Amino acid sequence: CRHDLVGGACQSSHSRRERCCFVFSFQTTSSALKGAIQLGIGYTVGNLSSKPERDVLMQDFYVVESIFFPSEGSNLTPAHHFPDFRFKTYAPVAFRYFRELFGIRPDDYLYSLCNEPLIELSNPGASGSVFYLTRDDEFIIKTVMHKEAEFLQKLLPGYYMNLNQNPRTLLPKFFGLYCVQSGGKNIRVVVMNNVLPRVVRMHLKFDLKGSTYKRRASKKEREKARPTFKDLDFMQDIQDGLMLDQDTYNALVKTLQRDCLVLESFKIMDYSLLLGVHNIDQSERERQMEGCQGDNDEKRPVAQQKALYSTAMESIQGGAACGGTIDTDDTMGGIPAVNGRGERLLLFIGIIDILQSYRLIKKLEHTWKALVHDGDTVSVHRPGFYADRFLKFMSGSVFKKSSSLKSSPSKKGRVSLTVTKIGGPGAAWSASQLPSERDENIYDLRGARSFPTLEDEGIYRIFWAIERTAVLATFQ
Repeated sequence: CRHDLVGGACQSSHSRRERCCFVFSFQTTSSALKGAIQLGIGYTVGNLSSKPERDVLMQDFYVVESIFFPSEGSNLTPAHHFPDFRFKTYAPVAFRYFRELFGIRPDDYLYSLCNEPLIELSNPGASGSVFYLTRDDEFIIKTVMHKEAEFLQKLLPGYYMNLNQNPRTLLPKFFGLYCVQSGGKNIRVVVMNNVLPRVVRMHLKFDLKGSTYKRRASKKEREKARPTFKDLDFMQDIQDGLMLDQDTYNALVKTLQRDCLVLESFKIMDYSLLLGVHNIDQSERERQMEGCQGDNDEKRPVAQQKALYSTAMESIQGGAACGGTIDTDDTMGGIPAVNGRGERLLLFIGIIDILQSYRLIKKLEHTWKALVHDGDTVSVHRPGFYADRFLKFMSGSVFKKSSSLKSSPSKKGRVSLTVTKIGGPGAAWSASQLPSERDENIYDLRGARSFPTLEDEGIYRIFWAIERTAVLATFQ
């Protein structure tokens, strides 16, 4: 049978515990896969740029283009030192439009992805996905399973209709979907915006769902140089939450509400908020201890940002900055905040892992966990409940409004930073992004249901479900 690979592990008709550890006949060495991805993207984007631009049609979302790359080369493709492979591009015209929506020019896209070797991140996801990062910190390439790629294709028309209406969002921005095929095996990859820049040191990193069931970083994870902590870790270590000035808090909560509503309308659940915390005061102390020697994060050159609305600060600014530019040099795109000790922070955030649909398998998983544990605490839940719990946790436990942080008045849409003395060892940074809004007007998005929904694919077969109940064992 054909096998769909994620990080070299087979995803085809096997349970998570039974995935065969095939090695891509490609010898899925990281360099071979990265090279194939770069060759394929270089060809498909270059070829598309020579075609005249036109409006996106509905059928463009479902087009799949394929090109064969023999190692000896052909009339269309260059010779290379990898085994023969086929490269598939999904919805090329639609994704070109999406890249243009965020101001990404074809030559910039190619330069970021193909000009220099990709960086493989050493901390892969729990799903077994492999992540590659471009040298300029602009894009992340993630391997995905066949069902996730298929779901993304079906999601594109409605998802990007919403994104087109509101490009300022914390939802992931997808810029391309591709597949490398060789020896009867497939590796599908998606190109997304990068949430956590390498040039900024993240002193803490969290993956937050608003759930408490098994939401603590494992011992193995904690031993890593840069571990990713979870909900229970946050509640234990940052009990006071992360304090924002009033305007920033309101803007962030409003953005989260809007994004959760979109995800709920698409029957999506099990997503997370990826949160990176850069501690400014701790970084200054570290530099003083090191005698200002060696590479420090803040002094590294920051590449010119290619994508619009890609930083955390831009993502929550709503209608501000009308006709103006955004001055984020001092914050490197992060959201200014303060912790319980009064230390100045920069927050880098984004919603991730949205390609989980609440279909039969997820319903079975929730039913099983609810029988054994408190159903309201597990991460897998129906989309409406999941969105409400997620938003409540983020707006009540993670991010908090501080009356001691004052917002400076907005000037022509530019971000103004002021330093305010507070009852702690550090000074607080605050930023004004939105016109002043009354708090009670922030929480009125739940009444609107104008977002399109994805229809369930046919009627679930109860007999098939009974035969496959063994799948529950994989969720214990």
